[in-house]
Amino acid sequence: MITIVMGVSGSGKTTVGKLLAQSLNWDFSDADDFHPSANIDKMSRGIPLEDADRLPWLLQLQAAIDRWLLENKNVVLACSALKKSYREMLYRDQKRMKIVYLKGSFQLLAARLKNRENHYMKADLLLSQLDSLEEPEDAMIVDASQPLELILRQIRIHLMCG
Repeated sequence: MITIVMGVSGSGKTTVGKLLAQSLNWDFSDADDFHPSANIDKMSRGIPLEDADRLPWLLQLQAAIDRWLLENKNVVLACSALKKSYREMLYRDQKRMKIVYLKGSFQLLAARLKNRENHYMKADLLLSQLDSLEEPEDAMIVDASQPLELILRQIRIHLMCG
């Protein structure tokens, strides 16, 4: 089973994803680790990525997902997956994959990004991410402002029932 925890920066993808993977005894992977250095450099300078920038990243993620599915690995992947077309590239097996969307208000997300240290994604890129975001219709939607314990419990129930 592969669960993609998606949302814009500041939604809690990595935090929730790591804790979820830990609680399930699954592997965790962060899609940020798959970005080419040119993308990280661009985002570090406050320049939003375009679809052409994201394609090599998406292809790397696609290859990793295919490998995990082939190996029957249980993985939680934290990934922005902002657009429907991106999710379509990554959602490789409907029976063995789930998408969880962490949804938060602009105020919540901006406040979290303002307090974030040592990360290349800056708060000023939040608006470009929100502009690019195409909210999923086929995902579990979770309110990102809830306490972590509640978010994790909701996701675990969804995965078990779902």
